[in-house]
Order: sequence, then structure tokens, then C-alpha cells
Amino acid sequence: MRGKMRAVAKLRPEPGAQLVEVDIPAPGPRDVLVKVKATSICGTDVHIYKWDEWSQNRIRTPRIIGHEFAGEVVEVGAEVTGVNPGDLVSAETHIVCGRCYQCLTGAGHICKLCSIIGVDRDGAFAEYVALPAENAWLNPPGLAPELASIQEPLGNAVHTVLSGEIAALNVAIIGCGPIGLAAIAVAKACGAARVVATDVNLYRLGLAVKLGADRAVNAAQEDAVCVILEETGGEGADVVLEMSGHPGAIRDGFRALRNGGRVALLGIPARPVELDLTNDIVFKGAHVIGITGRLMYKTWYQTRALLASGRVNVAPIITHRFPLAEFRQAIELVASGDSGKVIMCP
Repeated sequence: MRGKMRAVAKLRPEPGAQLVEVDIPAPGPRDVLVKVKATSICGTDVHIYKWDEWSQNRIRTPRIIGHEFAGEVVEVGAEVTGVNPGDLVSAETHIVCGRCYQCLTGAGHICKLCSIIGVDRDGAFAEYVALPAENAWLNPPGLAPELASIQEPLGNAVHTVLSGEIAALNVAIIGCGPIGLAAIAVAKACGAARVVATDVNLYRLGLAVKLGADRAVNAAQEDAVCVILEETGGEGADVVLEMSGHPGAIRDGFRALRNGGRVALLGIPARPVELDLTNDIVFKGAHVIGITGRLMYKTWYQTRALLASGRVNVAPIITHRFPLAEFRQAIELVASGDSGKVIMCP
């Protein structure tokens, strides 16, 4: 397919982005070309838009941004099998080398040579996006494109929740951004005994209750550690899922953990964080795991199964919708925190 398309691009190394007209990407022999039906905004996109320190060190301009999406395959490369025009696909956004130690030992999600759609190569805030066929995840025909587009961040939540035992355990979720909210729904669906969610944003705390949190704690007004201890009979949380990346919240999570409990860290602090390793990790016998991306492709199968079961309803996470041309308003809304997941449609 040849022609022009609209896309949101970071043209220069500075804050902001522009709506531009560019060539529709040409898929390579092992690629597919997807007509984007829905694309959702991630915190990473906000970082790139604001041009923070991480973005300045990572992004090379010009770059079409955006990585969470779903759409219809309209063209396939000559060597592609198993993906056909007309298929509704989402994307595993981590494109891995397949040759390094991690890839060859079943840990491709932490490939050292990974490149990410919308970060290291052109992305999905556009009318069309090209990607390797092996990264195209086939969706059932009846899945709404909006829901299909948020499977990538939902997969982050699934990976975090299922990084250890969860059934019949007391869970504390620190941070109620969209992935934290999804983690509430996933934890409840997987049999968590009680879920306590903390944040400082009243809008998102309201969403936490809708997603199934047994208690939503405003950490700006209550001592979150005391509340978690109260909710767990003084023992502390069996599992802490850290989604905020805030240094104080991270420390609270470790303090609220019971001896021998598990902490899964997904939130990304802007700078190094000081922890009391002696008392909160070593003497507690804490199990600590870092989470990045999704297990390829185990997490995708788990996510598909949870959605198909009907036990995980993440529709309440989607709170706002914008046309692509209003991307500035959409990104600023996400940055304000007064939203769940924000969808854009080209």
C-alpha cells in the first residue's frame, strides 16, 4: 500500500509533538501493515511528550510515538505465514533479537537487544503501523478494538500479579494508574482474598473501587502502612504489587509486607531509591521480583484466557476517547491523572 497518512510525531528533541502527514510505512518481507483502529496512551508516551530526562537519553528524533494499539492487517510481507489481511491484531511491542542468551533460554522479554515500537522505531499514533509478523497477536473477531488495544498494558498487570502465588492471599496494590487498576481486577479474578489499593488521586481511587478493590486508601490523608496492617490482622500484606514508582510509596510497600511475603516491582522511579534493606528485605525474608513487559508469549495467552472467561472486566479502565487530531488534549489529560485509560482513534 502506498500513499500518505496522519501521524503524531516527535520531530525535534524538545517538549511537545506534532500531527504530520508522512508516507504509509512499507512492510518488509517478514512484516505486516496494520490499519490502526484504536490506540491507547501510556505513561511512556507522556514522558516522551514532556521530554523528560529519560526521553532525552533514549529517543532519537524524528519518531512517530505510541505503542499500545489494535487494528486490521491490510498487507503482509512475502515471507509471512499465519497472519492474513483482515485479521484483527494487537502487538507485543518488544521486538527481540531471538539470538541472545535471554532469548535462547526462554526470557526474551528481557532481551538485551530489544527495540520497542514507538520508542526505538516508529509507532502507532498513526493511521498505519508496520511491525514484524511474529509480534502481531491475533485477536478473536468479536473483541472490541478499544479492549484489544489495551491488552499490552493489561499484560503488564497479568505478568505482575501472576509472578507468584495469588489465590487466597492478601494483596496490596501501590498506585492506581491504569496498570494498577487492571491488577486489581486480575488479582480478584485469580482468587486474591483481599485487595487494598493505595493512591493519592481521588479520581483513580474511585476507579479502584469499581475494579473490585476491597479498600481504596488515599495515602495523602491516611497512613497506608497502618491501613494495610489493619486490613490484614496486623500481619501485613502477603503480596505487594508496586505500580507507582514513587520512592515513598515503594518504601511503604516494603514496610507493609509481612515476613516472607512477595514484592513485585513494576513502577519505575525517576531516580535511585533508598531502602532499608536490613529490616524490610533481609530480616523479613522478602521475595522481590522486578517486572518488565510481558512473558513472551505466556502472558498473552493468560491475558486472552482471563478476558475470555468473563471474570476480568477492564472496560471501566477506559474513561476517555479522542480523535487522533486532539492528541495534545488527550496526553495532557493522562498527565493530569484525572483519567483511566485514554483511547485515540485515527
